[in-house]
Amino acid sequence: MKFHSRRIVKPEDLNANGTLFGGKVLSWIDEEAILYSIIQLENKRLVTKYISEINFLSSAVLGDIVEIGIEVVSFGTSSITLNSEVRNKMTHETIIIVDNIIIVNLDEDGNPHPHGKKEIEFVKDRLSRSNS
Repeated sequence: MKFHSRRIVKPEDLNANGTLFGGKVLSWIDEEAILYSIIQLENKRLVTKYISEINFLSSAVLGDIVEIGIEVVSFGTSSITLNSEVRNKMTHETIIIVDNIIIVNLDEDGNPHPHGKKEIEFVKDRLSRSNS
């Protein structure tokens, strides 16, 4: 799994126990999944259709750095399925695992639309193809 971004836990990210609020982590995961999917599917019109069972394993506190990992599980006709892990960079513990996040590719009218992708593509590879 590749970890694409990091966040520092700030006071506004904490719950009443003084630990990282689960809803904040889920928001970060959703944003990261959409950003990753925009790059993979080359379309900014995407929506999160489904997030599977989530498993909180540990937490983080003020000042900790967390990193968000995203990995492709599969490509559908108009969707991409991802999984995610968020880990505490300071303690090296996994904070949360999400097994399936389904992102759907949309057309201009907001309807599911085939994306034509079947495998992970890297931007550097797209750039080299366009320069050939």
